Amino acid sequence: MIRFGPAGIPLSCKGRTLQDGIEDVHNLSLSALEIQMVRANSYTRCPDDEEIGLTLRDIEEDFVIEIVRDGEPICDPDEPIDEDDDLIYMPSGVSHTFGELYEVGEMAKRLDVNMSIHTPYYMDLGSNTELTEVCLNSIRHAALIMDALDGDIVVTSLGLYDGKTPEETVDDNIYENVAMLMDWWQGVGLKPRLGIEITGQQDVFGSLEQVLDLCENVDGLVPVVNFSHHHSRTNGSLMEVDDFLDILDTVEPYSGGRIHTAFAGVDYVDGNERRLTPIKKGDLKFEPLAEALIEMRPDATVISTSPLLEHDAMYMRIIHERVLSKRVSKNLKERRKAEAATAGE
Repeated sequence: MIRFGPAGIPLSCKGRTLQDGIEDVHNLSLSALEIQMVRANSYTRCPDDEEIGLTLRDIEEDFVIEIVRDGEPICDPDEPIDEDDDLIYMPSGVSHTFGELYEVGEMAKRLDVNMSIHTPYYMDLGSNTELTEVCLNSIRHAALIMDALDGDIVVTSLGLYDGKTPEETVDDNIYENVAMLMDWWQGVGLKPRLGIEITGQQDVFGSLEQVLDLCENVDGLVPVVNFSHHHSRTNGSLMEVDDFLDILDTVEPYSGGRIHTAFAGVDYVDGNERRLTPIKKGDLKFEPLAEALIEMRPDATVISTSPLLEHDAMYMRIIHERVLSKRVSKNLKERRKAEAATAGE
């Protein structure tokens, strides 16, 4: 099955809550929605007296995502809060409370909308500075949100080369931090996948080769194929159907049965993405990808990262259906022709 959806709540959606976005995606005949974790700051506070004995599911005042007890985070949403605990909360959570996520996730399942989440776009897991810890926490919190929603995948980039630190050191730090993150991920039993996204800048970790090597060396990771980023980074390599088939065939063995992708038009110069554009602009066309998806028939999600969001998500779905219809019609004509030739012998 091929799913299409926008990167964020549809621009045309009258409401701006996650529930509104899911309902709008469904009403637009789309079947995927990627949450954009733009404001991911988290803070620490003490529990109020009335919160003692409650769980993360029960708190109704704000978006408390984690309990810290004796310096150690507790992710169990059913763990009662002690008076000496610290609570980690997010003023700009994806819903009013953490408990609401479970209801929203059930609604998404009923409406057959596949949920994913993208961490903040500026990530730094390579410097091992204070910022690295902030970024690691952003990925952890995205994972807890996605787990509560019973969603599919957390999508993230990993870091950049600052020109001062040796690239080998940055790479080593990224590998170590991601391995540590996955130890925690698997240790607490989170169900969503962690997807490492191909990036569109030469000075950012995330070429196709780097992503696949990381997935091969750290258990539990999957690649995320951002076609716009890959096209930019490789100076316009995605032109023909076979170009898309090659990349899909390459990532499929690492994808755990479902390939997660993103698509938009793109402007690029010298292997570096300048900006994303509507799909009809630029030299990256969707039609060859539609042909490749029909040829390969993978279980895949295609997220529109175009400035037009849901408009281009619907455009991709329509083009995919149109190409599929032409393929079926052509095959049917050829079969009838062959049957007629056989009958005339």
